[in-house]
Formats: sequence, C-alpha cells, structure tokens
Amino acid sequence: MTPSSRASQFDKLFKVLRKYYKPVFPDPNLPVLDHLLRACCLENASYQAAETALAGLFHEFFDLNEIRVSTARELAEVMASLPDPAAAAQRIKRILQHVFEESYTFSLEELRKGTLGSAIERLQKIDGVSPFAVAYVVQSALGGHAIPIDSGTMEVLKILDLATDKEAASWQVSGLERAIPKSKGVEFGSLLHQLGADFTLNPYNPAVHEILTAVYPGAKDRLPKRRSGPAPGSLEMALGQEKTDVAPAAGDAAAACVGQTGQTAPQASSAQLPEQPPKTRGRKKKTAETKTESSSTPEPGTKTKGLSVPPSEGEKKPLSSKASSESLKDSSESVPSSSRQGGARETPPRHSKRSPSTAKLSKKKPR
Repeated sequence: MTPSSRASQFDKLFKVLRKYYKPVFPDPNLPVLDHLLRACCLENASYQAAETALAGLFHEFFDLNEIRVSTARELAEVMASLPDPAAAAQRIKRILQHVFEESYTFSLEELRKGTLGSAIERLQKIDGVSPFAVAYVVQSALGGHAIPIDSGTMEVLKILDLATDKEAASWQVSGLERAIPKSKGVEFGSLLHQLGADFTLNPYNPAVHEILTAVYPGAKDRLPKRRSGPAPGSLEMALGQEKTDVAPAAGDAAAACVGQTGQTAPQASSAQLPEQPPKTRGRKKKTAETKTESSSTPEPGTKTKGLSVPPSEGEKKPLSSKASSESLKDSSESVPSSSRQGGARETPPRHSKRSPSTAKLSKKKPR
C-alpha cells in the first residue's frame, strides 16, 4: 500500500470511528506517574474497566509503597475488571519498584523539565513499561505526538491492511503520525483504542465486524471465525469413522476366537443364572433339615431309651480289651464240662447273678 492510499485509509478509519465511539480526553495536569499507572491498566482494556481497576487499587491499599510491596496476586484480585489482571499487576509492581529504587520516591515529574527525546529514553528504560505505556504518557502527560497502540489495536490494523507483520513486531506503524495531525491525535488514539479493546474482549462481535468491513470491505476474509464441527468428507470426519469401525472389528475378532476354541461367553444377565448359596469360611453350618434327620434316624449300633439299633452287617466295631476278655469268659462258662473234660456228663448252666432290683426286694422284711 502506497503512503497516499494508507493516509486516505487512516482518514476513512477516523471518520468511521467517530460514528460509533465517543473520545475520552485524559487530564494532562495529573502526575506523570499517575498517567503511567493508568496506561498499565488501560492496555487492552476499556476506559471504564481501567478506571475501576485503578480506583480499586487506591481504595484497597494505603499508598503506592503498599502497592509496591504487595504481591502480584493481591493486586490482580483487586483489578479483576481487566481482561488480563495478572499482566497489569506485574507491570504496575515492576514500575513502582524501579522508580523507588532509582530515587526512593514515587515521582517522575523531572521528565517534564527535559526534552521530549530524553523523556522517551527515560521511560523506555523503566522496568515493566510497554510501548503502549510510553506512547500514552508522551501523548497525555508530555504533550508529544504519539498514537498508543496495544496488541488488540495492532490486530485491528492488520485486519484493515494498515500494518504488516514486521511493523507489528516493532510496534511502529509507518505513516500513522503523518496521516493524523497532532491536534487530532488524542481523539483518534482514544477512538482507535476503544475499537481495539472491544476486539480484544470479543473478536467475534458482530458490531466490531461491521466497523471493520465499513472501513475496509476486504477485511471480511480476514475476520476471525468461530470453529465449527468437521465438514462431511473431511479428514477429521474420516478419522472419526475409522475409529467407530475399529470397535466392531475387534468384537468380530473376539467372537471368531471364541468359535475356534468352542467355548461360548457366559450370559451376562443375572436373571437366567441360578441362585447360589453364599460362601462361608470354616466349618459349614448345619441346616434345620439335617438336624431333624440326624435326630429322627439314629445311627446303627447306638442305644436309645427302650430301643437298640443293631449295627449293619458291613460295619465292624473294634472291641476293647475289657469287653473282649468278658466275652471270652462268658463263652468258656457256657461251654459244657463234658466238652472240656472229654464229655463225661453235662452240667447244668450256672445261674446268672440276680439283678439289682430283685436283690433290693429280697432284703425287705416280710409283712
């Protein structure tokens, strides 16, 4: 783009911005350091959000020294109205620390006494100062001609084909100060900053797109667009179909393996499976049925009241030594004497001892 066409394009941008925004003029009588702190809050933010954050700082903290010694996290919590409060808190903390270490005061009024070039060099050496803050202080506090441009504003100029990638990297847009006169610099910078702040807040805002296309019709192809789902026939859609096809193929392979081994998979439904008794550790508990059966049917060879159950044929119980000797004695006594002495005569069987009951009766006296 030639310088003349770029100048006309800046002039057109100025006219369009006047239709949508109202300029904001800062107070040039404020201290230089106040302008610098306001620039830290105003970068990529609206004027209202910056004023709210700056007022919160002076309300929550006692003075600038307390702000300096506070953590960046504490400062960011107070400046929550900004789009990036953590970055703004870091800039403010570093600037206050640098200024205090140089002069042990919080003042930059000596910049008004020297030349504009020396003031710009001094500002650029301060830790935490960005190109936007330098241009803002030069324009609002020192009376110089500089248009403050932050990252959101630079993106807008790139979409309008008013800045190249090389100019964006160096933060210097050629022909901008020549196209806009010094008397209109504060107004133009304020309007352009509001457009950049709205773009940073929401790059898909239809109102912002309307302003950009009104300035430059070719910006329609450069506007950021929301990302939608994969189109039919695209690579992402094809990859998604391959992923869905892999799962059934794996299931078929598993079924084939089952068919080769001859085993079938168990049924997953619990309704078709028979109920199994719960497993217990240790000795098994006797159920009521087994107890009744054992009590009703006595084991063979056991004696009960008035009933004796003979042992079965297959069962043989070992006899104790005492029982075996008594059985042998009884058998020897039952054998007749003839068989023992050669069979001379038979002796009558010996009478058994009286039972305890008859012995007790015999001891009783007759009536």
